[in-house]
Amino acid sequence: MFTVFFYTLKAKGLDVSLSEWITLFKAMEQNLHGSSLTGFYYTARSILVKNETDFDKFDMAFEECFKGIKSENSISETMLRWLDKSDMMEFIHEEQRMWLNQSEDLQIDKDDVEEKFKQRLRDQDSEHNGGSFWVGTMGKTSFGNMGGNVGGVRVGGTTGYQSAFSVVGARKYKDFRDDRMLDNRQFQLAFRKLRQFSSKLDIPKTELDIPGTIDATCNNGGYLRIEMERPRRNAVKLLLLMDSGGTMIPFSALLNELFQAIHKSNHYKDVKTYYFHNCIYSNLYKTPECENGDWIETEWMFRNLDSDYKVIIVGDAAMAPEELYSDSGNYRGPNGGLSGEQWLLLLKQHYKKVVWLNPKMAPGDAPWREAETAIKKIFPMYKLTIEGLNEALVKLMSR
Repeated sequence: MFTVFFYTLKAKGLDVSLSEWITLFKAMEQNLHGSSLTGFYYTARSILVKNETDFDKFDMAFEECFKGIKSENSISETMLRWLDKSDMMEFIHEEQRMWLNQSEDLQIDKDDVEEKFKQRLRDQDSEHNGGSFWVGTMGKTSFGNMGGNVGGVRVGGTTGYQSAFSVVGARKYKDFRDDRMLDNRQFQLAFRKLRQFSSKLDIPKTELDIPGTIDATCNNGGYLRIEMERPRRNAVKLLLLMDSGGTMIPFSALLNELFQAIHKSNHYKDVKTYYFHNCIYSNLYKTPECENGDWIETEWMFRNLDSDYKVIIVGDAAMAPEELYSDSGNYRGPNGGLSGEQWLLLLKQHYKKVVWLNPKMAPGDAPWREAETAIKKIFPMYKLTIEGLNEALVKLMSR
């Protein structure tokens, strides 16, 4: 079983070393897992997972290997329904609160409580509210929720009984993964890396220069002398070019999130966004509908957007070979006498920093994706995931 768990962790993308695996078994020999599946879940996770981005991968591997195992502490769905009294929280009796205050000095025998809990689970066959014996709500029993006892076992209610599978099933850590598709919030967090502050902009001096004020005051015999400076603003100029239509339709929502995240951030000195279909040719469209005539000339962009713009191209690079190599491969508009590949090379020649983000990039070399393989030789290409976007932004900001 544990050998299967090891290989399942590997298959889910977790980097588990042999020394970590041995450490887990040493922890089990010392009974750090408390001889329970839930204890094993937390013990294994603390030893084998080194980054929160891998929590979800661990949960998926754990569920795949151990889902069929039932512990004697397993809570049935029926009992959880009995214990769901969240709408009655405001009616907890004052006498229960008083009992709670009076119980602070009681000594709790953990082993005794756990043994009684197992026995109640075996014997209980009906719902109980109030009282002091069965698993229930709003009473003085050690088992349940909303009651007045302390030191017992909380079951159900707002937080629920935190068994391993209740944690796994909740998929609480899926947003921590660095290999999943992005949403607006994650885009905005990632784009914070695309900042390069400068105070050399041609703007008024409106911010207090604290070090300058201190120096000027000291040099002025201690009499206060205020010095002002220009505010530091993000000096990054960003050019976003996005593939639209065709095979990119399934990613329309993702591209919209990317567009909104960039334009909502309001951090950049300038942002320009244009669209293309499959490949960049002699014209770039102003809107994602890519309607003929509603465009700018690519050469106009070269003349008016200088080489300091950092360029992000987003597309699946899924064009046919003739769309990339032929000077008549653009079936939706003019080629301008050049092939798509030649236009891409002109783009690379004009701009210092260009990256390509691909929402469905094939891993490694993909000879069956001829156009994608060719474009990878022109621009650094990254998969449009959290990890890929972070790597792309680091590349854009590198010297």
